[in-house]
Amino acid sequence: MGRYAVVKTGGKQYRVAEGELLDVERLGGEVGATVTLDEVLLVSGGEEEQARIGTPVVEQAEVTAEIVKQGLDKKIIVFKKKRRKGYKRKQGHRQMQTTLRIVEIRT
Repeated sequence: MGRYAVVKTGGKQYRVAEGELLDVERLGGEVGATVTLDEVLLVSGGEEEQARIGTPVVEQAEVTAEIVKQGLDKKIIVFKKKRRKGYKRKQGHRQMQTTLRIVEIRT
């Protein structure tokens, strides 16, 4: 197992490694732009290095990523019903998302 980190973005936490693709909630920027994720909660250098755990974030650690795609997630259906009352509501929703390629993990 190589070098990896745990980052927080969009209210969620993700385990990332260099070269991976990651789908996150919408981040601003054009395709090809570079973004820096600076809320790094954990960094591990692999087998030879001890993992560094932040309190709450690891100091001076950041993950650099490149925006690969801006798009929409798959559609979810929101259906509400009250039995015997004739009440039914159906609504669809597609969340905006950004696909990132992890370029570098800096400590």
